[in-house]
Amino acid sequence: MGVGVGLLMTGGTAEAAAARRVFFGAYTTWSGGAKGIGIGTYDTATGQLKTTGVISGVVNPSFVIESRDGRFLYAVNENTKGEVTAIDARSLKVLNKQATGGADPCHLTLDPSGKFVITADYSSGSLSVFPVKGDGSLGARTQKVQHKGSGPDPERQEGPHAHHIVFDPAGKYAAAVDLGADSVFVYSFVNGQLKLVSTAKFKPGAGPRHIAFHPNGKTAYVANELDSTIVVCSYADGKLTPGQSLKTAPASGVRNYPAEVLVSGDGKHVYLSNRGHDSVAHFSVNGAELALVGHTPVGGKYPRHITLDPSGGFLFAANQNSNNVTSFAVDRASGKLTPSGTALQTPIPVCVLPTRLG
Repeated sequence: MGVGVGLLMTGGTAEAAAARRVFFGAYTTWSGGAKGIGIGTYDTATGQLKTTGVISGVVNPSFVIESRDGRFLYAVNENTKGEVTAIDARSLKVLNKQATGGADPCHLTLDPSGKFVITADYSSGSLSVFPVKGDGSLGARTQKVQHKGSGPDPERQEGPHAHHIVFDPAGKYAAAVDLGADSVFVYSFVNGQLKLVSTAKFKPGAGPRHIAFHPNGKTAYVANELDSTIVVCSYADGKLTPGQSLKTAPASGVRNYPAEVLVSGDGKHVYLSNRGHDSVAHFSVNGAELALVGHTPVGGKYPRHITLDPSGGFLFAANQNSNNVTSFAVDRASGKLTPSGTALQTPIPVCVLPTRLG
């Protein structure tokens, strides 16, 4: 479904360059907010982004994912009365929405079968499970799991705050990261039901936010929002064991809040977005440990989300407080990031979804 094809001359040969679709999650109820999920494209040769429209009527779609066949989109509606919305990715029509039963869902994932959507509801500290129907729409919630726990930060950790849920590379277990409880809860998922199998506790006040698994399935990396660290965890049989901890940004007069963490497809590089320091931290993978390589200025303010495009050749950053999305070319060997193209201005971007199928 490439939306445009051109030719890029490289070393005397012509290589196909296509424009691929991308969607932007955003806040709609904030002052100056978006009208819904942003629609755009990016150039596969340069990483240049542009907007082409909006899927209107979707409230606070702060995180957006696609089905594995690319036919459907699913977005959280981050409100006190939490909901999740299903969208036809071809017609861009809203199919339906369902109540999560929790407050302020901020992340969601599909299970490996593609038959269930699971949301992480931040304010209520809960997870919600929804069956996916044959037409891509969502059935009513079939399970709600309530986290328990708190931490020493009186403003952010008065109770549990589920922030992220993702399946491990084998697709056997789902890790749910809870900022308020300073924990990552790991669940089995059988017959559409979550069942707790282990709990990994992190340093009190760390505020774990997101997790990324290494492709080998033996290591995971947890971004801690409140103490500005990344923790390397060993992983086996549904159990995380926290180990090495590294600062994600140099000490300065501005408090830093890590957000997204991701791993390159070859498993050699880890990237993390720093809100406050406004950079992407780059770490190299050295066996079971990480080493800081350096920081790349993100070209905006408060990078809420970073992601790699399907080729791994570009990294995009959604800069919430500067209303722009920036692009970086990724050097495959060194992992170095180089700004590419002109920053795209778009209202309160907090998620970037480059589609897998064009």
